[in-house]
This record gives sequence, structure tokens and C-alpha cells, in this order.
Amino acid sequence: MSVSEIQIEDAAVRYFAARLAFETDPSDLFAQMQDGTEKIVVVDSRAREAWDMGHVAGAVHMPRAEIAARHEELLDRDVPVVVYCWGPGCNGGVRAALELSRLGYRVKEMIGGFEYWAREGYPVEAAAGVSRRAPDPLTAPVAGITCAC
Repeated sequence: MSVSEIQIEDAAVRYFAARLAFETDPSDLFAQMQDGTEKIVVVDSRAREAWDMGHVAGAVHMPRAEIAARHEELLDRDVPVVVYCWGPGCNGGVRAALELSRLGYRVKEMIGGFEYWAREGYPVEAAAGVSRRAPDPLTAPVAGITCAC
């Protein structure tokens, strides 16, 4: 293996390890929430209208524009934070994660955002209560199928 190939391999390991350190997905987040062994706070960074349409059950609402003013009343720096926004076409979760990181919080972004949370059939909370939709077979294993990831 050449020096160049080793450098690329080392860079790849660092890159993918960093992604796993700073990202989670709906399946892993749901499992972590169910496990309950580590306390976490899930933050929805979308606007009020989006929050009212539905959000991750148990999340706190803190639009990105309000983070600087509200983070101390809603968050504890000793508790990891998972942020999300609409979906994979939106970088609002990344922006919120960056801002919270700058304020000293341990933060992960939930990739796929609220879209994939809902499409994978996890609990969605709104004024009418908590509901779950059937998992979309294009986004989540169904009928006993597993991606084994």
C-alpha cells in the first residue's frame, strides 16, 4: 500500500468516525429513547407552524432563531442533545447543532429529520395526541425485514 493510499484510508476512518460521533438516525434515536440508560434531549429547531403540525414525541421546541435566548432554560450542558429539522433537504438541524455546539453542548444531528422520523413510523406528537403511521417500506424495514445496520 502506498503512502497516498494509507493517507486516504486514514482520512476515511477519521471522516466516518466523525460522522458517527455527530450524527444519529431515527432508528438509533428511537432505540436510545426507549433504552433510557442515557438521558438525552431532543430539540426540534423548526418554526412554530411546523412544530404544531407534528414533532418527535417528547421533543422540546426551540427554533434556531431562539437558541441563543432560550438554551439555558431548556437544556443542561451535561445532557447530550439531538437536533432535527424538516428532512434531508434541509440543513436547519445542522445550523442548530452548530449553534448549540458553540454554546458548549454535546450535540448530534438526526439525519433524515422529522420527515424520516415520521416515515419510519416512530411516535409523532401534535395537539391531538401521539400517533404512529405505518412505516414506509422505502425508508424502514417492514414485515420482519431488517437492514442489520
